[in-house]
Amino acid sequence: MAACCCYSSSNAAIFSSSYSSTESSFTHNDAPILSPTRVSFSSSSSLLHSSRLGSAVVSGKSKFQDCVKNAGFASSSAAQSSQTHYNSSSSPTHLSFSASSSPHSRLGFRVYGALGFKVCWDAGFADSSSSLRTNRLLHAHEAAAANQDTQFVAELDGGEPVQEGVVVLVIGGGGREHALCYGLQRSASCDGVFCAPGNAGIATSGDAICITDLDVADSNSVVFFCQQRGVGLVVVGPEAPLVAGLVDDLTSAGIPAFGPSAAAAALEGSKDFMKRLCDKYDIPTAKYHSFTEAENAKKYIQEQGVPIVVKADGLAAGKGVVVALTLEEAFEAVDSMLVRSEFGSAGGMVVVEEFLDGEEVSFFALVDGENAIPLVSAQDHKRVGDGDTGPNTGGMGAYSPAPVLSPELEKQVMESIIYPTVKGMAADGCRYVGVLYAGVIIETKTGLPKLLEYNVRFGDPECQVLMMRFQSDLVQVLLAACKGKLKGVHLQWADDSALVVVMASIGYPGSYSKGSKIGNLDAAELSTPGAKIFHAGTALDSEGNIVATGGRVLGVTAIGRDVAEAQQNAYQVVDQIDWPEGFNRHDIGWRAVSRLQKV
Repeated sequence: MAACCCYSSSNAAIFSSSYSSTESSFTHNDAPILSPTRVSFSSSSSLLHSSRLGSAVVSGKSKFQDCVKNAGFASSSAAQSSQTHYNSSSSPTHLSFSASSSPHSRLGFRVYGALGFKVCWDAGFADSSSSLRTNRLLHAHEAAAANQDTQFVAELDGGEPVQEGVVVLVIGGGGREHALCYGLQRSASCDGVFCAPGNAGIATSGDAICITDLDVADSNSVVFFCQQRGVGLVVVGPEAPLVAGLVDDLTSAGIPAFGPSAAAAALEGSKDFMKRLCDKYDIPTAKYHSFTEAENAKKYIQEQGVPIVVKADGLAAGKGVVVALTLEEAFEAVDSMLVRSEFGSAGGMVVVEEFLDGEEVSFFALVDGENAIPLVSAQDHKRVGDGDTGPNTGGMGAYSPAPVLSPELEKQVMESIIYPTVKGMAADGCRYVGVLYAGVIIETKTGLPKLLEYNVRFGDPECQVLMMRFQSDLVQVLLAACKGKLKGVHLQWADDSALVVVMASIGYPGSYSKGSKIGNLDAAELSTPGAKIFHAGTALDSEGNIVATGGRVLGVTAIGRDVAEAQQNAYQVVDQIDWPEGFNRHDIGWRAVSRLQKV
């Protein structure tokens, strides 16, 4: 079994390397040398599916991190002649790199970007008929940035060309985007992932190449980047670029983009728009009234009584909702939005709606304009404190699946909420394409689902647990949505449960300090099988340390046979992270765990 791969790149800055089986040392020099002209792979009869070889990340200017866990590198005379053998119990038994045109051993490393380094060789093995799939990882990025010509040729035995994969650009830099990068780069059809702007954790994890200097608010810049790098799919993470029309501009340029148009994004961009759609198409939701004058809103609140819910009409980063238990709280919420303009233009109108008693659940569906397919259920924790106390946040944790959402209730949500929304938007000339995230409450008094609100992107932190369980080729699924071809698509999910604990800066969701050092992340993640730390608000300081830069900073995620085991695994990782300036809830998943204990 062999593959022949040819690269051509002018003045590519790459590193030579040598490994010692006893110390796994890594050395380098900065000499710009040629890439290997031939890479051969050989293996015993037992091949492993999607085995990754030689994956390593070099971060900062002098700090090197070998991400091949427990792998031995044999150093012999062959290494001196640019031939290195990789031996590991968890990978094919023999890997030979030879670089006939270079006196150096390359091992597939390239320099990527000004802030760090990224591996560009990634090989996957398919467990069928001893076939070999090469999964190229954006080797042309820096050459494209320098306007250099590059070539890539890959062949299997017998000279059969390898089908080109898809290069993906993820827009955003939070925990949701890290999870999307993680899910996308695991896709068999993915050639590699860019993330703009990304964050330090995304870059150092090897889940994507971060493009920190791309202005994602400038559609022209994003379109130009995609055209120069051969991007075949753009996945927009946050809601703001969607509402601003980034998908419209990408689509006009012929670039597939997963996400709704600016007009369709009004489902999240305006709660009043969403409520009026519900009225028009008989979608069950709380009764409401919208106001632009504070006195009128307060009069309505006095008539309805408390508890009552006051919402800013526009985008408020998950913080524009107040569940008021007293009239004073409700009036204060109205004043903060309509009088003091604390939410800017987002609070120029308020939606006042009845308080619904019940259990909330996050419901996600992929939509291609006409068809919709549900994702697995998830449940998040909005309140900042244990026992669901304190103010609302963007989300302090989540788990999947959510036991409260039975198959019967899922069917009801699809038939009474999701399908009418998709059909109604299409009938109004505003086809919806993307992920539709419905905040649903299972009302206590009726046992039926009602729509609380819509989001037009993956939830954060729900996306983290969804990506841990997702088993299908995410790239192909999202492309199918972009092309209106979701009909007949069936998604595969792991049977395991997943749970994420958000670690936040002390003071969040209020004011908090930035720049605190976070330690022991790698060891913590490695301590528990199936654990993954997603970064939301991190950066590298001048010494290469991970530091906190946001409110919600880390999403410590783990899987387990059930939610209880996933919870135990996640908190085991949390306990090993050295971050005195951070905090987290200690009861994420309590509803699901209590249900298990009652069984």
